[in-house]
Amino acid sequence: MTFNDDARLDASRVRRGGRGGTGIAVGGGAALVLFLLSQLLGVDLTGLAPTTGEPVEQGTDTSLAEECRTGADANENVDCRMVGAYNSLDDYWATAFPRLGGQYVSPGMYLESGQWQTGCGTASSAMGPFYCPPDQSIYLDTAFFDVLTSQLGAEGGPLAEMYVIAHEWGHHVQNLSGTMDRLDRSETGPTSDGVRLELQADCFAGAWAQNAQGTEDAAGVTLLEEFTQAQLASAMDAAAAVGDDHIQSSQGGRVNPEQWTHGSSEQRQRWFWQGYTDGPSACDTFGVPGGDL
Repeated sequence: MTFNDDARLDASRVRRGGRGGTGIAVGGGAALVLFLLSQLLGVDLTGLAPTTGEPVEQGTDTSLAEECRTGADANENVDCRMVGAYNSLDDYWATAFPRLGGQYVSPGMYLESGQWQTGCGTASSAMGPFYCPPDQSIYLDTAFFDVLTSQLGAEGGPLAEMYVIAHEWGHHVQNLSGTMDRLDRSETGPTSDGVRLELQADCFAGAWAQNAQGTEDAAGVTLLEEFTQAQLASAMDAAAAVGDDHIQSSQGGRVNPEQWTHGSSEQRQRWFWQGYTDGPSACDTFGVPGGDL
């Protein structure tokens, strides 16, 4: 168990969008996205695309309110766990972000599948979880967690899944603070602005993890139990699994730091732990010399 069974969940800001009948899942479209990502990372990711090219009609259920009422639901159901993660992250950053000098606004979150439209354009499950700045929303297909374990070799588990959401929430914090507006996104590599952005988001995820046990539902009931060392290790393991060097080598390619966009496994783990031990004020990845990043 991770969530307190009696905690009440609020699903009002989380939507099951792509499952709501507005689009179709097409294997060919996903394969194209993965091909483009393969060119960027220098590894072949097209094997992660769906194997069928037939359109798949989506369901009509867009409401999570009936399914996701309590922490017990979050412990049993991955979609409800995402609702619980949203509640915890929102509660933490509503307090933490103003302390950093910013005005906090809650993001949207959409649990999607197939293909769908966002403020950033057409998206696909094959893209993995992402944050879209124009509509200030997080998008993910929870099937990514299976990819994380089966394709990328992560241990998995509830906190590993919530680390992924906490990382994307870190991008929301960066968007609110204006950090994203000051970046040079024309370069890749281990000290590029893009890598610094991703490592800072990992650091923000760690800051939430340190304080997650203090987050509460609307009635003041603690949402999460204290994380065990094994759970924290699973989050660190997930951070390593999505390191650029690990992805490049696990997909049969050679490790090429000049193509990195997110940072190495070691960097991602280290900055997550930096946030966990020292809080969000210690997450200035842009002020660190390249050799110390």
